[in-house]
Amino acid sequence: MMRVLLAGGGTAGHTSPLLATADAIRRLAPDLDIEVEITCLGTPRGLENRVVPEAGYPLELIPPVPLPRTPGADLVKVPFRLRAAVKEALAVFDRVRPDVVVGYGGYVSVPAYLAARRRKVPLLVHEQNAVPGVANKLGARFAQRVAVSFPDTPLPKAEYVGLPIRTMISGLDRAALRTQAREFFGLDVDRPTLLVTGGSQGARKLNQSVSGAAAALAAAGVQVLHVVGPQGEATPEPADGAQSVPYVVVNFVDRMDLAYAAADLVVCRGGASSVTEAAAVGLPGIFVPLPIGNGEQEHNARPIVDAGGGLLVADADVTPDWVARTLPALATDAGRLAAMGAAASALVPRDADEKLARMVFEAARP
Repeated sequence: MMRVLLAGGGTAGHTSPLLATADAIRRLAPDLDIEVEITCLGTPRGLENRVVPEAGYPLELIPPVPLPRTPGADLVKVPFRLRAAVKEALAVFDRVRPDVVVGYGGYVSVPAYLAARRRKVPLLVHEQNAVPGVANKLGARFAQRVAVSFPDTPLPKAEYVGLPIRTMISGLDRAALRTQAREFFGLDVDRPTLLVTGGSQGARKLNQSVSGAAAALAAAGVQVLHVVGPQGEATPEPADGAQSVPYVVVNFVDRMDLAYAAADLVVCRGGASSVTEAAAVGLPGIFVPLPIGNGEQEHNARPIVDAGGGLLVADADVTPDWVARTLPALATDAGRLAAMGAAASALVPRDADEKLARMVFEAARP
């Protein structure tokens, strides 16, 4: 029996590659004649509390340890929080007895990395972004292997494998599912379709800017599938005479494969999962990097944009006026969208989940 502990949580940016890896491990194990037991490690306040149990994996929880980038009161608290979280992580290790640990960064990973080092368990690190986070910079120092989603990610021992994505996305045939997908969301099967999503948490700026241009989109015959986030909202006001053009607002989508299949163009942030999934299925993207952090979202989107697979727009520039001036013409230009989609899909590995899974099997062998 091989026991695997996967540490990651918070948003879909961490949980999606974690679950894709878990599924790949479980899928490959019979061919290798290996029995596996997979446990996930998260924190009480992340998306993992819903999606991990729904995917059929046990979930252990430890306290989160945010790592502030600037000095302040929170930075002073880190050693105390970290000590408590590592103690909890060690208790999980002693219950689960993992043969290998895989960390995906974020608040849960540093305690897991330190516990793996303390218990002398082989550690793999996967960095989702082109610019690594603080947690993975630390973990990479003593990990056996380091996998990255983008070429030239500045981490020691980095091996470029890509970002693990779910098979429902990596194997998606958008054209074959288009009619079903549009009917699923209550959209017109024949209209050009814009997908708007700020990721698993939503994005207020995108919500306001696109819904504020609903009239211009409707006037051009462009329908919208708008995923506003769990706490988000959008109040589109279609133009007179264009009420028949759907503008569908949903808080969350579990079937992102159908959302991608329904769409001809997506407006999204530059998170690794958003960029990689859109490119993998050949969906042209308007990438609007989050204007905080260490600039990783712009770096994530840059290779796709440079190849002609999308556009990169600063958050401050995305206004209702900009949307009205730019998106109707692009969303109705089928030839340009096809060329952009082809350019994007040519860049992205679709087998990163299996590559990382094989690294896990190799690391767990004595």
